Amino acid sequence: HDGTIVDGISRIGFMGGGKAAWWKDGDIADTLTRRAVTFIEQNQSRPFFLYFATHNIHQPRWPNSRFKGTSSCGTRCDSIQEFDASVEVVLAALDRLKLAGNTLIIVSRDNGGAMDDGYQSFDVRDANGHQCSGALRGYKGSLWEGGHREPFIARWPGKIKPGSHSDELLCLVDMLATCAAITGQVLPMEVGPDSFNMLPALLGEKRHKPLRDHLVMQANGSRTLAMRKGPWKLLPGPQLYNLRDDLGETKDLAAQHPEIVSDFSNLLAQV
Repeated sequence: HDGTIVDGISRIGFMGGGKAAWWKDGDIADTLTRRAVTFIEQNQSRPFFLYFATHNIHQPRWPNSRFKGTSSCGTRCDSIQEFDASVEVVLAALDRLKLAGNTLIIVSRDNGGAMDDGYQSFDVRDANGHQCSGALRGYKGSLWEGGHREPFIARWPGKIKPGSHSDELLCLVDMLATCAAITGQVLPMEVGPDSFNMLPALLGEKRHKPLRDHLVMQANGSRTLAMRKGPWKLLPGPQLYNLRDDLGETKDLAAQHPEIVSDFSNLLAQV
């Protein structure tokens, strides 16, 4: 994490160019937000896709000074507040340009939380009781729910009912097939074989069977796999958990349900 040091802050990897080109960590959120708004303004008269990949709350967590100390639960939470503020600016731009009514907005993230993964942000000591995985077991990179279960918030005025929710099993890989369906595109057979169209779930359509039957998860940096199917989850061991009754994965039911373990193991063998 010492590839490039700016203002005493280390980071994963390096930055190229002269030192004048190196970014300031406290300015990243404002810069990306400003450029996102500019992109929307420049494309307001035609359909557009904006992938707003914020730095928050990835390490090194170093929010702008105006957010430091505002959350009362450490640098990590200060960074979350900075992220919320960035989203608010983007939403305000859509409102100002009268585009909100015809824009699907999705907010999610790519992995589970990590309170401290090697940087000097002192999150563990000043978290004020905050746990980044909440009631979930495990953290970023693990096969536990704390490593893979993510928020997924969608807003689409006139299409998605406000305040509604879905119990569909969804993976971000499914956004490929879902966006193709929204835009009327047909994916070739060899493209996105593990991507499922989640548009019916977003629109609140009643269904008799799930859009995605199962989901395979992989631990970060290894070949170790887990599987979700319905309320059940199989982990190496084997370990079996019913997430409907035990979201924190505290009660291993493998011995009580050998038939489920066998079914899941056979499916994993085909991966």
